[in-house]
Amino acid sequence: MKSVSELTDFYYKTLYPVLQKLEDERKVLRHRLIQVAIIYTLFTAFSLLVLIKLEIIEIDFLIFLGFAYVVGGGILYKYFTKDYTKAFKEKIIAPLVKELDKNLKYFPQMHIPEMSFTRSRLFTSRPDKVSGNDLIKGQIQGVALQLSDFHAQKKHKDSKGRTSWSTIFQGLFIVSDFNKDFKAKTVVLPDSAQSTFGDLVGNWLQSNNFSRNELVKMDNPDFEKEFVVYSSDQIEARYILTHTLMQRLLNYKKRSKHPLYISFVGGNIYMAIEYNKDLFEPSVFHSLLKYKIAMEYVDTLHLAISVVEELKLNQNLWSKL
Repeated sequence: MKSVSELTDFYYKTLYPVLQKLEDERKVLRHRLIQVAIIYTLFTAFSLLVLIKLEIIEIDFLIFLGFAYVVGGGILYKYFTKDYTKAFKEKIIAPLVKELDKNLKYFPQMHIPEMSFTRSRLFTSRPDKVSGNDLIKGQIQGVALQLSDFHAQKKHKDSKGRTSWSTIFQGLFIVSDFNKDFKAKTVVLPDSAQSTFGDLVGNWLQSNNFSRNELVKMDNPDFEKEFVVYSSDQIEARYILTHTLMQRLLNYKKRSKHPLYISFVGGNIYMAIEYNKDLFEPSVFHSLLKYKIAMEYVDTLHLAISVVEELKLNQNLWSKL
């Protein structure tokens, strides 16, 4: 796999000229979107005033109108940006994936199967709706790999029968097949309880999480502050989570600066990096030429693949389990 510096050189030497052309398109599109947004908002406001004047508006209808305004705005945005987004993915993301590793293939309209998300055991809620895109798959050092943007949602109904949706997970989801069946199910999660409530209360909450297997206490204080481990086999969990691997996960957490989840279930290793946005969608309201935006694509792809390469180093150790 190419290093971050090599990918950065490729980005600026090969892709930057293409980005400059796309930047001109972005500016035109941004201006058009602002015009459409003004007209759309004025039309909605006028419709609302007419309904108020006719005195036929109720609170439920007002809520519906607000919801329709947001949904309609999203549909309009997707409609006006679809060609620009397609061009960006074909001319920037696809070549970047190929440069990262020649064995990887890119499918912009596909995503990780829902079954993989459920089997990971990373989240206890079963999704009622999933979506995603930008599937990347291939072989890295003999390890079958899939990763994509993934959005899992849960449906709720209130006492009046109104439907709402909440996000279970949104971000980058990674599945690696190591051809090794783990006997136990081991899950590593962000330690929100301990960081929020402190060691005493946090440890009590972790130990009494009835939706999970047994709490596994690790002998790395820094790791314990950032992560909590549950497993159906304490010995296997400690065998898997070596000191080296725990340190690498800590490093990934610091580099990504986003919640990180990992599980070892069946023959697969699952990882989820929570971003709460669609990672590979181009920004219309921010310049594509900014270094920070450009490097987010490079760093995200490199992080996802390097995780698999790092875990591959432990495969010989796991074969003894």
